[in-house]
Amino acid sequence: IKSDKIVFGATVTVFDIDTEKEATYQIVGEDEADIKDGKISITSPVGKALIGHRVDEEVKIVVPSGVRVYEITRIVYA
Repeated sequence: IKSDKIVFGATVTVFDIDTEKEATYQIVGEDEADIKDGKISITSPVGKALIGHRVDEEVKIVVPSGVRVYEITRIVYA
């Protein structure tokens, strides 16, 4: 896949503005999701919010613990 936007299957690195920590997630189907392995479902709040965004964009995501603001730092398709 060649895309500058986040789509299904992408591995995305985000920087959490509040905690100043980086995390990497692969966007997968519901059956493959395993947060311990860095795989999040495309139907999860984070997965849904990231779809369609590009590197250097900020994304506000409503999660059970509140609102997170992530800056997208890298998108990889393997």
